Amino acid sequence: MFTGIVEALGTVAEVIHEPPGQRLVVREPKLAAGAVIGESIAINGCCLTVVANSAKHGTLDFQAGPETLSRTNLGELRPGSVVNLERSLKVSDRLDGHFVTGHIDGIGALAARHDEGDWSTCWFTSPRELAVQMASKGSVAVDGVSLTLVEVEAERFSVALIPHTLAVTTLGQLRVGDRVNLETDVLAKYVQRQLAARDISLSSLRRGPG
Repeated sequence: MFTGIVEALGTVAEVIHEPPGQRLVVREPKLAAGAVIGESIAINGCCLTVVANSAKHGTLDFQAGPETLSRTNLGELRPGSVVNLERSLKVSDRLDGHFVTGHIDGIGALAARHDEGDWSTCWFTSPRELAVQMASKGSVAVDGVSLTLVEVEAERFSVALIPHTLAVTTLGQLRVGDRVNLETDVLAKYVQRQLAARDISLSSLRRGPG
């Protein structure tokens, strides 16, 4: 479990082909110094396991399988790519963002960006089935960054990014067309599930026995 508050920006040092998946070697000295093998770290919002680390070289190794590579933007990473990093949430930590599971729901893309000084309003495309789980003033994670939704339409949504967020995450580097990982609020998923179950129950009652 994560909060969507990015701890550090890492740089992809190597992408090693390991069929059917690949190994990502990410350089971030501070996290590498304290990381242990087996712990979870979110890369662009996707929960991955540390499989090796080197405090000497300041790197962390992760393995991503074909399912992860096909359903997230991690398969597009190359040496030199910058990624958002967040260690998993401790029970005693403050929840400054929102509950983020690290399980990506789908891919969106930056559709438009309106800069006003150091501030930006960004519109992202979204699969329709994810947009129905969003609501204005609710939460969404974009490449692992917890954001507040401003406007939500059938297949896109907008967020307002403050200068700090633009400076300390990869969102400030996005250009129109860049793809991003999306995770909707887990609470919205449960609400949608309960409503669907209620509709099924009501439909069964209307049909009657047999």
